[in-house]
Amino acid sequence: MLGRRWRRVVSQIGRSTTVWAVSTLTMLVLAGLLPDFQLQSPDGDSATRIAVTAALGAGAFGLLSALVWPLLVRLLLLVPALVLGLLVFFLNGALLLLALRLNPAERGGAAWETAVVVAAVMSAVASATGAALAVRDDDAYRRRLYRLADRRRRALPVPGPATPGTVFLQLDGVGHAVLADAVAKGLMPTVERWLHGAPGAPATHRLTPWRTDWSSQTGASQLGILHGSTFDVPAFRWYEKDSQVVMVCNRPTSAVELQRRAVERTGDGGLLTVDGASRGNLFSGGADEQALVLSIAARRRSRETRSRAGYFAYFSDPANAVRTALSFVAEAGREVAQSVRARLRRQRPRVGRGGLYPFIRAFATVVERDVVVAAVMGDLLAGRTAVYADLVAYDEVAHHSGPHSRDAEQVLARLDRSLALIEKVAEHAPRPYRLVILSDHGQSPGETFRARYGLTLGDLVRAGCGLPVPRRAQRTHSGAEARAAVRAALRRPVEESAEEYRPARRSEPVVLASGNLGLVSFPDVPHRMTKEEIDARHPALLPTLANHPGIGFLLVRSEEHDGVVLGAYGAEIPVAELVDGRGPLAAFGPGAADAVRRTHSFPHTADIMVNSFHDPADGEVLAFEEQIGSHGGLGGEQGRPFLLSPLAFSAPPAEIVGAEQIHRVLRRWMGESDGPQVLLDDSRPRSGGLAPFPVPDGVVQDKSA
Repeated sequence: MLGRRWRRVVSQIGRSTTVWAVSTLTMLVLAGLLPDFQLQSPDGDSATRIAVTAALGAGAFGLLSALVWPLLVRLLLLVPALVLGLLVFFLNGALLLLALRLNPAERGGAAWETAVVVAAVMSAVASATGAALAVRDDDAYRRRLYRLADRRRRALPVPGPATPGTVFLQLDGVGHAVLADAVAKGLMPTVERWLHGAPGAPATHRLTPWRTDWSSQTGASQLGILHGSTFDVPAFRWYEKDSQVVMVCNRPTSAVELQRRAVERTGDGGLLTVDGASRGNLFSGGADEQALVLSIAARRRSRETRSRAGYFAYFSDPANAVRTALSFVAEAGREVAQSVRARLRRQRPRVGRGGLYPFIRAFATVVERDVVVAAVMGDLLAGRTAVYADLVAYDEVAHHSGPHSRDAEQVLARLDRSLALIEKVAEHAPRPYRLVILSDHGQSPGETFRARYGLTLGDLVRAGCGLPVPRRAQRTHSGAEARAAVRAALRRPVEESAEEYRPARRSEPVVLASGNLGLVSFPDVPHRMTKEEIDARHPALLPTLANHPGIGFLLVRSEEHDGVVLGAYGAEIPVAELVDGRGPLAAFGPGAADAVRRTHSFPHTADIMVNSFHDPADGEVLAFEEQIGSHGGLGGEQGRPFLLSPLAFSAPPAEIVGAEQIHRVLRRWMGESDGPQVLLDDSRPRSGGLAPFPVPDGVVQDKSA
């Protein structure tokens, strides 16, 4: 044991010396290339003195980066995380100037802009050198990856548990068809190897599609996956008459309330209650370890519960910070170039991509991805039992570029590299791990309702109510999940004021959009209005909506039939008599009738639920938001996500319907390592309400049944 410790010390000294030597050489090369960077006195020095100056400067810069940088980052948690990323270059340059000032040789100097460049290059070279030297040393490799991932980790368990841990990685918004197409095109070689094997190695995973609820969006799906209940989540945003509040799934206070309701309904803390970690999610899943979780974003007094606490673990390494900052700038530039190209080619459909959007995209595809992946790496090396992480990069880009666009495909390729990195780190973890990759929904392409008809859903509702319609249509709110993460990182108020959704007078309707799903509520009526009440108050409203070519069907309550679905040409079918493939639901595929019936049972379903037109020939829908790739309602690929699971687990059901069933499948897999298993009793009530989704036969552990 003592000999091994000394060998590790000697090895560490050797690596540090090598990194110092390479940094010194880098500084000498930069001094020769950059006229504003000097390592000698104005009168000139010998080569030896210049080399000594470079060695002392590189050593001082390395020590300051190791000792001072983490303190600076901790202090800068008081400023927005995104601003911290933009300050990386300035801070690194300041450390270099300080290192030159502290140099005992009293030589050397640089202009501010030159110091920024020199510091960035030296940090990158030192990081690459250290990584290269650690390749053959598993212990060093593990320590380095952990240091980059989480400096405040617990000690590595030695030896680690023999039972496998499970990592759930959510690729937000990636539909089953999109993933299969990306694998076929060779864009995701890691996933392709898992599915089809490699020379000399068999396949390790299976790919299974599943079907979402009517509300095909992250708020409902992730709540169901992590907490086992999607009950009373009718959309991404909806108006609750009893509290007079607009609930928005990516609003922290709404996320807290939705999580509380789910826990109260199921009596279970969540999927991650046993030694779990939640990273980059809307909800905690009951995990003790949380970072970048929206439901804790409002609790800022405790350092441990800050939603941005995970940024420190990542940005405390200067090389990490420089690399991510460079990638951030490159991604923002890539978005600008792609947007300009789309305009020059006059691509259709297209939405606005200016303003702050390039930076929002860069945050989602670079900063959020890097920080979450690093956090997962730390969890693996700490030997946690269960980890659930959400990567929102594809979803954000697909909203604005389209789910099948070249822009979105490039994001999928980069996500595949992240999967490969996590797989590699898992090989060095103190326990075996099984990787489960899944998505929460897909995306359906199509132009916006406003682009096709020149007015928003709110304008159409106002016209049907006989209210004045503004000449210029107003922009709708975006349901993209990444925006809330950006607001939290910027420490801007993450609350979307309910006043933004409320009409000028209480008698006017509140109209909300969730992708191609619209919700109309009358705030002055305390209960859910019936068709008869709406017709008496606004006789033209329901016919105007039902007969509009951009609308597929409506759901309203009925005094005569409890609930009815309305379609064009006077179609009116009671909810109890709905059948897939017939009437107004003919174009929406299997499961549509059950999904509508279930949503009708929710206490906070809107007075009028509006689903857009859907063309099954090309899969297009019409979003009520400004998105050309959308999700939130019925129609197309948005309701067909995927589940990529290891063959070591028992096969999932042939048909998986709803996020609640995904939760039960994941529970079963987590428990298959030990404990008795029994058949799942499908006769008992589910948390789904009066009309639960059917559940095929499966097995679960007694404790999670």
